[in-house]
Amino acid sequence: MNLQEKLSQSFKDLGSRLNGSESKSLRELRSRSFDYFKGQGFPTNQDEEWKYTSLNKIVKRDFDFSSQVSSEILAEDIEPFLCEGLDSYKLIFINGVFNKSLSILGSNEKFFVGSLKQGMKEMPDIINTHYGKLADTKQSLVALNTAMANEGAFVYVNKGVKLDKLVQILFVNTNHEESRMMQTRNLFVLEDFAEVQIFERHQALNQGHVFSNSVTESSVGNQAHFKHFKLQNDFDSSSMVDSTFVKQGANSSALVDTFAFSGELVRNNLHFEFTGMHAEAHMDAITLLKGKSLVDHHTFVDHAVPHCQSNQLYKGVYDEKSKGVFNGKVMVRKDAQKTNAFQQNNNLLLSDFSSIDTKPQLEIFADDVACSHGCTIGQLDEEALFYMQTRGIPLKEAKAFLMFAFAGDTLKNITIPELKTQLINLVARELKVDLELNEV
Repeated sequence: MNLQEKLSQSFKDLGSRLNGSESKSLRELRSRSFDYFKGQGFPTNQDEEWKYTSLNKIVKRDFDFSSQVSSEILAEDIEPFLCEGLDSYKLIFINGVFNKSLSILGSNEKFFVGSLKQGMKEMPDIINTHYGKLADTKQSLVALNTAMANEGAFVYVNKGVKLDKLVQILFVNTNHEESRMMQTRNLFVLEDFAEVQIFERHQALNQGHVFSNSVTESSVGNQAHFKHFKLQNDFDSSSMVDSTFVKQGANSSALVDTFAFSGELVRNNLHFEFTGMHAEAHMDAITLLKGKSLVDHHTFVDHAVPHCQSNQLYKGVYDEKSKGVFNGKVMVRKDAQKTNAFQQNNNLLLSDFSSIDTKPQLEIFADDVACSHGCTIGQLDEEALFYMQTRGIPLKEAKAFLMFAFAGDTLKNITIPELKTQLINLVARELKVDLELNEV
């Protein structure tokens, strides 16, 4: 049985398990999405948006689609992958299944922090209003996720509410024998004047092959403020396609920061849409790779209304045989006058065998705008290294300090001290140097 046939059987099994427990509209959405995926199949290098990234090796594997929860997972097993020393809400998923005993939930008339499945029971009107409305199901992997996803995180913040704690979301995979494909789905809804910060991580506990196909929809209301931090530091046998869709209302601000340090293949699709004036979006990322890892960042920012601003800063450091891809597109539509859009991709290649394919793009149909884009590809400054060595700094540490300085401004938007310290330490570890820094 090939992968397409196994997916079809898994889709039928999912329908049998749900057995009419979902709304009619959701069942129809699943069916339409799976039909579309069957017609399109997995993306290939023949698709312009996937010309630099191939899924051939991954989709040829013999995937297991069962959701087997390990009873041996304890709190201490997952602690290294969370931001500890911080009072926060925690949503823990083991092999795609929500684990209530390891999670710290929150729910009242002002907000909801829990699983998507529970949200469908307790807040069906909110789910039906937003679920599947932002994600582009004309992308085949998004369509597959829409058809197959049965679990994930749901965060709802009511009008005028500022969530008092960070929300940590951890997807854990315990498989070590069979290849596993995961379909995770998140929905974040902020009403007008609401605020929330979210930290998300996907983590395997061993070297088994895992392919996570994740979709996140974020609806940010008028004058709401949203921050979403993603840490991608999994085993080299794990792969992920993460598709995130953000819709912003007037006078809102939204930030998505991505920290990619490892993984066999990681593809980040990030789509921002402005629906109200004076909205502001920030997309920052630091990619630190070695070995044969590949990380592909694809961004699309849709300026459809006037007086909005978007800022993209993507930085990458590539060593050994690693590869990076950046394809960033900004669309400024005809009526989107007074748009400010800035896009920058800077890269360091530390090896003759590492590479980066970069393609920043602007499509502008308005005439009163301030837009710019650019990219750089280079190596560490030999003169700076020589100068630091003349001041008694060993070459290894000198290289690390220069790379840390290169990457440091991608950490500027983190306002939670414990989270910032953890990410600084992770960057320092990837650079293989002891940097005793508390802030940048």
